[in-house]
Amino acid sequence: MKLLKTTLEEELNNLHIYDSEDLLNHLPYRYESFEYTKEFPLVDKQRYVLYGTIISRPIYVRAKSIKICSFSFASNEGVIYTIKAFNQDYLMRILSQDEPFTIVATYSKKGNYMALIKIKKGKISQEERLKPVYHLNSKISQDNFHKLIKRTLDKQGAYFNNIMPSYLIKKYKLLSYVDALNKVHFPTCYEDINIGLRTLKFIECLDFSLTNKLIRDENKKIVKVESKKIDVSKIKKFVSTLPYELTKDQKDAVNDIYKDLNSEALMYRLLQGDVGSGKTLVSLLALYSNYLRNKQGVMLAPTDSLARQHFEYFKSLLKDEDIQVELLVGSLNSKEKKRIKDDLMNKTNIIVVGTHAVFSKSVNYLDLGLAIIDEQHRFGVNQRNLLASKGENVDILLMSATPIPRTLSMTIYGDLDVSTLHSYPFKERRVKTLVVDDKSSKITSLINYAISKNQQVFIVCPKIEEGVTLSHSAKEIYDEFKNEYGDNIELLHGKLDENSKSLLIERFRNKDFLILVATSIVELGIDIKEALGMIVYSASNFGLASLHQLRGRVGRNGEDAFCILVYDENEELSKIERLKFLETTSDGFKIAEKDMELRGPGDYLGVEQSGFPSFNSLNIVSDFKMFEVARNETNYILDNSNDLENSNYISKIKEKMIKKSELMTLIEEI
Repeated sequence: MKLLKTTLEEELNNLHIYDSEDLLNHLPYRYESFEYTKEFPLVDKQRYVLYGTIISRPIYVRAKSIKICSFSFASNEGVIYTIKAFNQDYLMRILSQDEPFTIVATYSKKGNYMALIKIKKGKISQEERLKPVYHLNSKISQDNFHKLIKRTLDKQGAYFNNIMPSYLIKKYKLLSYVDALNKVHFPTCYEDINIGLRTLKFIECLDFSLTNKLIRDENKKIVKVESKKIDVSKIKKFVSTLPYELTKDQKDAVNDIYKDLNSEALMYRLLQGDVGSGKTLVSLLALYSNYLRNKQGVMLAPTDSLARQHFEYFKSLLKDEDIQVELLVGSLNSKEKKRIKDDLMNKTNIIVVGTHAVFSKSVNYLDLGLAIIDEQHRFGVNQRNLLASKGENVDILLMSATPIPRTLSMTIYGDLDVSTLHSYPFKERRVKTLVVDDKSSKITSLINYAISKNQQVFIVCPKIEEGVTLSHSAKEIYDEFKNEYGDNIELLHGKLDENSKSLLIERFRNKDFLILVATSIVELGIDIKEALGMIVYSASNFGLASLHQLRGRVGRNGEDAFCILVYDENEELSKIERLKFLETTSDGFKIAEKDMELRGPGDYLGVEQSGFPSFNSLNIVSDFKMFEVARNETNYILDNSNDLENSNYISKIKEKMIKKSELMTLIEEI
């Protein structure tokens, strides 16, 4: 398979698109309607599509970090509007007077103007009035991506047909796979989208259910080779040396894991709980228990920053034990990697924490007994299976930061055992959440309050992606606050090397500065118990569960804390109301369900932090019944595997599992 040759391929790889199938399954997260709307009466924050001409020379002004372009626009109905565009520099190249344009904008009653969302020369034809919008990197345009989808379907579409047994297509009145993709990527009406998505959802449900079932059935066939039994008295003795007491939930979870490790059957357990509920300590005790039976342990984390945090935490608590703790991440030099790999081949008293590097092809284990996967929803079943294959009879512990209701977890994961942490090790959280606009004085007043208490504040801004208009970027916010707070503020961004990131986080932890602006939520998997405030700009660009994860970073010591969710000046009312849901609840179960209820196909914003596995088209809450149907059909397929269509389908799923696992290993090694 061809990898990383051109800039376009690199950008696609950044979106986890590595082949044609990945490309076709990168679905639109919403559709833009270009049906021309009635112009009266104007409603505040409502979206309008207008056709007309520009009748004044555009005027450009700069207000702090925001660039504003203003001009007058006359619609075909003879109504004249004031149009304002924020931070859209490209307009200078395309705006011209007396030319016809289609304008998409939201009405601001307060300023009596239209806030520009999009502008296009000429009139939109009837066939083009329903346009898919994709989550993309800034270097890939929506139009070019759509053309790439079209070329791929035209040239390779036949290769993907008949992906599941034909009797199921007939039974549930579905389309072929390629027809469904065409309907979703190139709809002419909303009915096209509905029937296309219905087919893609069922295929995805069936693929997921069958993949999980094949892995579970293989695991059930395995009986552990007899190993040394764990001495529970040694676990109790170690727990007594810890600087804090375990909660009842933590004790119950450790007991569940202890029994699993001593059992003849392989452990396949999910440990779930909100941010700060103490999952990391439970995982440490699981690794310590595994060490007591003379086995190696590994923890897989989704990011370098999180892996480093776990590494430092484990190292500090195990400093008096005869256990070697190592960090294995891609940024290590080759000499360090070789030393760790050699030790993994020769020692059993070793725990390794890392990213994808821990299951790369060149890493082998002497006797791997336990694999723990943190933020497990970030890794596919194929990747989890690949890590488990690094040893014989490896016990698996999955960890999720957002509790999933039991009915959902049983449907999604099948026979998975679940341990849930409900309580917090310290005190209950007292985080006040406020939803405010970007001009609110509460932002600076609460920052100043935190500084007066000598406590830290996080400021988070989303990445700016093609097709998404944001008023704020991390750099702009940093520059704006730098004038006021000087050396008390720093910027954390993806271009920093890992050592610089770690140093910056450590300085923040030590209160060398008190305000940290970050470009990505991924960087904020850091535990600073005294952090008092969290401010999230352009908050509607994050999922609810993701925002809940972010506010879980403050008030971890049980003291009063605040989380401010900032919406942009011209935000749609529905998006503001969605944010206000977080003002009224801190229940991770309710938030996760609400997040999934609101999520559309292809809309993965926030899903990576939601605790749910990430799907292309499925909504786990609203498509719950489809999962149940797919599980029943999976059992039928396996019970009737002699049927040619069923046999071919099972083979395709197994082939896909192997291909995806090998590809992820290859990418990590590159």
